[in-house]
Amino acid sequence: MGLGAGHVLGTWFLEFVPAANRGTWVVVFHCTWTFGTILQALIAWAIMPVLGWRWLIALSSTPCFILLIFYSITPESPRYLCSRGRTADAQFILERVAIMNNMALPPGILIVGPQIRSINAFRTLVSRSLIRSTLLLWFVYFAFCFAYYGIVLLTSELSNGARRCGPVGMHLWQQNDARLYRDVLVTSIAEFPGLILAALLVDKVGRKLSMGAFAFLCLVSIAPLAAPLEEGLATVLLFSARTCITGSYAVLYIYGPEIYPSSCRNTGVGVATSLGRIGGMIAPLIAVGLLESCHQKEAVFVFDLVLFFAAVACALFPLETKGCQIQ
Repeated sequence: MGLGAGHVLGTWFLEFVPAANRGTWVVVFHCTWTFGTILQALIAWAIMPVLGWRWLIALSSTPCFILLIFYSITPESPRYLCSRGRTADAQFILERVAIMNNMALPPGILIVGPQIRSINAFRTLVSRSLIRSTLLLWFVYFAFCFAYYGIVLLTSELSNGARRCGPVGMHLWQQNDARLYRDVLVTSIAEFPGLILAALLVDKVGRKLSMGAFAFLCLVSIAPLAAPLEEGLATVLLFSARTCITGSYAVLYIYGPEIYPSSCRNTGVGVATSLGRIGGMIAPLIAVGLLESCHQKEAVFVFDLVLFFAAVACALFPLETKGCQIQ
């Protein structure tokens, strides 16, 4: 249930970032995910062999309780306040932002735009002017989520060079394998180069080209894994793949909200994110199911095929936002 707030957080954050610097700051914002991933790998390495998965889950929930403390001091979305007729509250928040940045608000008054219901927002997503972008965005979210979690699972499945095919239950002993935790940690650190590259490229070469290039490079990194490889080389390839898929995902988090008008932006990103989670649910069937049944080549082929079509979809997007938002 908690994942449902993820896309809302990104949309909220965009409201407080100037358009000229949005690409870079959203990538910086995305670093928090990477920090959490690395911390999770370290905790698992320390806790799992000693206390087991129940304690791992319990400790992993701690940040959620800490997060509750910050809700009382988190400013509400000015756009949301305006949509509810609370323009005075929205004005107060904008004035606080201006004071904190040693700036003055431009002259004028806040105007409340037309209200739009959820069902009408969805109709806008599939309207003639947006249907192409919507369908492409749905698939790209699905593909990137599928590839991201697939790479994470491939790391655990390939971390033991002596792995033998068989039922999943036969390989539970791998949870205590130090090489598994080491490889997961190394590939998690790979997200930082991906975020740095995304920050450098997103506002210079554009969203579409950045996403497509990252997806293609991820495809190239995964392809050699179809054949049995030496452990060190496999880790390097997984490191590269994790770098590329993280970069593509970071750019997508910027591009997705920008292609929709503000009236349906949160709905559009929410629906696309939901379809992406379906990709995350299917990923274990491929990464774990096929590898456990000795079909490593087929598993890699499926991931490469999805990434290929994702790169094509990025090229077919009709809009290149470059930091602009449709109002």
